Amino acid sequence: MRDGQLVAWDQVTGAWVVVGDDLLTFLGGGIDAVRDAERAFGDPYRKEAGGGPMGLPLEAASLRCFALWEEHMINGARGMVERFGSPGIRRFARSFERVTGRVPPPMRPRPNFYRDPQFYMGNHRAMHADGATVAWPSFASVLDFECEIGMIIARSVTDCDTTEGRAAIGGFVILNDWSARDTQWDDTRRGTFGGVVKAKTFANSMSAVVVTADEVLPRWRELTGQVTVNGEIWAKSQTKSPMYDLGAVVKYAAHGEHLRPGDVLSSGTIPTLCGLELGRFPARGDEVRLELDLATGEPVTLTNRIEG
Repeated sequence: MRDGQLVAWDQVTGAWVVVGDDLLTFLGGGIDAVRDAERAFGDPYRKEAGGGPMGLPLEAASLRCFALWEEHMINGARGMVERFGSPGIRRFARSFERVTGRVPPPMRPRPNFYRDPQFYMGNHRAMHADGATVAWPSFASVLDFECEIGMIIARSVTDCDTTEGRAAIGGFVILNDWSARDTQWDDTRRGTFGGVVKAKTFANSMSAVVVTADEVLPRWRELTGQVTVNGEIWAKSQTKSPMYDLGAVVKYAAHGEHLRPGDVLSSGTIPTLCGLELGRFPARGDEVRLELDLATGEPVTLTNRIEG
């Protein structure tokens, strides 16, 4: 969206063209809406925008945060122990893996992770736009980023199958699920509801650019992403080997409840694209840039500066 108008990228001419005024209506139109937009590119009287999308592409109606990669879950647990565990806990974890060749059971996902796609309800009202400054939460001392795929629901579904679940996804964005890691460590070990309460509800970010489902769904397991902090590349990774298909993700979210246009689902962190897995974290004043090749050609980006 730009200045209240929906704009689409014409790859042939390199221009952003006005194709409507409502994102969810457009995404709900599926491939027919995409074809209409492509025909509009050839209109000699088309209206071009002064630039690409700006701000949030939509006000998310809800936010369900999944975890699709076992690798991230295990590496994240290792990172938690290495950063916050006592010397005794760290020694035990290292020795257990060295001797047995296995991850200590407390550092593996719990059984339900292998049964159904797991999620928690995030704070959809804490969403920041591309380019916005993210405030450092007053209760935290260790702030982290998480590069994730965001799925925008464009068609209502309830108790659907996996095929209907995939068809309900209208578009994709980059999401940054900002995390307070010291708070997460404390709540994971001592909290009533685990480590996704205050540690996860203070801020998220969403890219301004939305890529339609027809372009992403066929290749969503083959995407490449990277994280750059203050111009330095911290990590590169791929979306290969998720635990579940996106159709199964929507199916589980819609099991016994309604998903409606504007609801947003996140994939969970793409392996290694968070500081917890890297053993390094951004500081106050840092600029964090996430990049993912959701669209063919120019990658989609999401950049935020952390409050100094």
